[in-house]
Amino acid sequence: MHKIFLSLILCFSLTGCGGVIDEYFMEAPTDTVQEKFEVAVEHMQMKEYGKAATLFTDIKDNYPFSPYVVESELGLADALYLNEDYLDAADAYRDFENMHPRHEAIPYVLLQAARSLRLSYRSIDRASTNVKIAEEYASRVLNEYPDTEYAVLAEQELKTCRTLLAEREIFISNVYWNMGNYEAAYNRYTRIMEQYPDVEHVYEYAKKQADASYIRFREGASEKEREEKEGSWKNYFKWL
Repeated sequence: MHKIFLSLILCFSLTGCGGVIDEYFMEAPTDTVQEKFEVAVEHMQMKEYGKAATLFTDIKDNYPFSPYVVESELGLADALYLNEDYLDAADAYRDFENMHPRHEAIPYVLLQAARSLRLSYRSIDRASTNVKIAEEYASRVLNEYPDTEYAVLAEQELKTCRTLLAEREIFISNVYWNMGNYEAAYNRYTRIMEQYPDVEHVYEYAKKQADASYIRFREGASEKEREEKEGSWKNYFKWL
């Protein structure tokens, strides 16, 4: 092994061997990568996002030192997003941020990560974890990049996320209401009012339902106390 290492050093020092070493260790000419990148861009323009994603992935995985790799990483995320592969897109955007935290496109990347996560939320009866994470990403754009063009879009995205989260909380609270568990319903409606005062239609509905839940809970509590003191009316009708 030591002799091989010395042979490589000697070979580097000789003009006739340098070209061989370069050819052996260097990646394929960038013209090939450039052609793939240009074709990927054409697929994007033709709305063939799946094909574009395949080419961007090829460049990202097989040509790590190419000048096209960073653009391909971002292109891949965009292709996945436009192809409605929202969870994969979110992962791609977050990977881009992790690998290039100082890149000028980061405000856009954070906004797109928020959008992707929010759009992956399909139904009000499903877990809303991704929407909560989306809310955090949108907030980051507003807090860290307030002077960029993406701040206004992030503000709208944040409102959308908060509306979805608030409406899901209403959905859960209504389940307790429909079950007749008015104490739990009251507590949840009240919490919604505390957490989402900015979502006006949800706040007003939660306030109305909180009042109604409290009344029904107190009525139920009074009935229970009366039964405990006097005995249930059913005790007088043994056949019931």
